[in-house]
Amino acid sequence: MGEPIGAEAVPADLLAAFTAYESAIMANDLDALDAAFAPGPDTMRGDAAGLLIGHDAISAFRGTRGGVPARVIERIEYRPFSADAALVVSVSRFTGGGTGLQTQVWERRGGRWLITAAHVTPRAQAFDRSVWRTVGDPLFQGAWEGPLAGLTVAVKDLFAISGYRIGAGNPAFLEDARPETSTAAAVTDLLRAGASLRGIARTDEFAYSIAGDNPHYSTPPNGAVPGALPGGSSSGPASAVATGQAEIGLATDTAGSVRVPASYQGLWGLRTSHGLVPRQGLLPLAQSFDTIGWLTRDGETLQRVADWCLSYDSSASTENVYGESDDDLPWRFVVPVEVLDAAAPETRGAFEALLDRLAVTDAAPVDTVSIGDLDQYLVPFRTVQGAEAWRNNGEWVTANPGALGPAVAERFRAASAVTAAEEADARRALETLAARMQSAVADAVLLMPTVPGPAPLRTAAGDRIDVVRTATLRMTTPAAVAGLPSLSAPLLRVPGGPVGVCVTSRSGTDVALVRLARRLAQAVRA
Repeated sequence: MGEPIGAEAVPADLLAAFTAYESAIMANDLDALDAAFAPGPDTMRGDAAGLLIGHDAISAFRGTRGGVPARVIERIEYRPFSADAALVVSVSRFTGGGTGLQTQVWERRGGRWLITAAHVTPRAQAFDRSVWRTVGDPLFQGAWEGPLAGLTVAVKDLFAISGYRIGAGNPAFLEDARPETSTAAAVTDLLRAGASLRGIARTDEFAYSIAGDNPHYSTPPNGAVPGALPGGSSSGPASAVATGQAEIGLATDTAGSVRVPASYQGLWGLRTSHGLVPRQGLLPLAQSFDTIGWLTRDGETLQRVADWCLSYDSSASTENVYGESDDDLPWRFVVPVEVLDAAAPETRGAFEALLDRLAVTDAAPVDTVSIGDLDQYLVPFRTVQGAEAWRNNGEWVTANPGALGPAVAERFRAASAVTAAEEADARRALETLAARMQSAVADAVLLMPTVPGPAPLRTAAGDRIDVVRTATLRMTTPAAVAGLPSLSAPLLRVPGGPVGVCVTSRSGTDVALVRLARRLAQAVRA
């Protein structure tokens, strides 16, 4: 193909710099791409996923992106600002179909043309395989009327959908699975309320992770922080909601798989009371802790979902439609000191500033409480979770060596070694810990940061991810141990992205907990 339309108007040295940059993109030459962007903290790059500020942030993102599909530049529009600054807008056509748009500000510095600002409008992507396993418009139409009419749902790939297989985030498992003959109750409940099924969304393998990465299908984007991990194991539903591809994410939470991606991506996420939502048609990880939850972009939508899914049919055996949740929870908070101590300094500072705002705007009583050493929760939790995970999946794992990614394979290896005596000892320890947590929420609501800090970058080393995973689980497992409802709301912002604030209440008060979280959000944002 010849020179792009409009290239003749571009000064020769700028055109050479532009052409060299485009060649580096096609070759995925990271060093050349880094050199094409102006150094320093003011350089900008934006696309549909968000805005990156600073050369280092742009470089880190580019390292995780991988190559760009083959394309050619069809047209260039050049507008000079001065002798040493210009706007260049180019239209690209992809070999695989579709067009894109690149808008760049170039400045001449030290005799070299460098990009100081760029915005990329990519070609329309009909199907992002890192987010979706199967998608439609819709895949299943819900009822035409109801409290959730017009909303779409991304369903985690652990739930049965009639006519489809459960994939559990692993292609070999998907290949072995049989099509389901019925749809999970948690899915049909949403459809009856008028929501439509947008598609089946990705999960970390067997839901045995909270990072959000998947070695088989790539890592879904973080809708709040470009280049960061999305959080797992409900990574697909969370990313679908955060990027506007669905309004509701139907997910599961065993050790934090709703709350962590909610925190990382600035979403509302509710882990329901253990056993409150029927788990029929759900592929289990660890039944003692598995529970169902939802992700939304705002509290009002989460309230609509909870009101519908957690209400009771009127009968002589129920005093009111919401059971215990018909009454508001006490407007009194207790902060677990061990969880606050486990938060990163920036998160702790932002959380304490939130407490100050709460004291000024609503004068809510806030006390502290000790729930004990967080490792006392995490160690027996992992033992019981591992024992159950191996009983559920060990036969398949053994029959399919090499089918799992390294991180999840190692977790299953450790799970296979749990003895019956170790499991029994762990269960006894968890009974005492559960009682302690239940006592803490008897007449107050636990208030704490959801996770230690913002989402790690996808470029973080594996050992760093392991450290973050352990630190995160220390904060999220106490609620799981006690089977309590726990909700993460996007109320903190620290350098690096959003961090959720978690409220946890006594079992069965889920609907009231959503109301309280919305009141809390209104109070601290006033």
